[in-house]
Amino acid sequence: MALKIRLARGGSKKRPFYQIVVADVRSPRDGRFLEKVGSWNPMLKKDDAKRVELNNERIQHWLSNGALPTDRVLRFLNEAGIAKREVRNNPEKAVPGKKAQERAAEAKQKAEDAAAAAAE
Repeated sequence: MALKIRLARGGSKKRPFYQIVVADVRSPRDGRFLEKVGSWNPMLKKDDAKRVELNNERIQHWLSNGALPTDRVLRFLNEAGIAKREVRNNPEKAVPGKKAQERAAEAKQKAEDAAAAAAE
């Protein structure tokens, strides 16, 4: 049985509240789970101690039994010092596409030509 440590949404409309649960990967997001190991309230301020609550012992137990955390939960575990999350960096994300690069090169060439013509 493949296990995930993931978020299960609760709360009302536009007022989210999440439980951090250990669940089988096949069960629905807000459905059946094995154990509740924490909570996350995104409505609280980021420096509030009650924003993220974790049961460290139980999380360590489930991690040692092969449960894999989702990316958002892994961020919480990394902040708490329970698990290490590798930094993901995509340096090509901000690079313009081919057409935009071609247009920029054309504009640069026109500017250089205009400057050369003005210098003559």
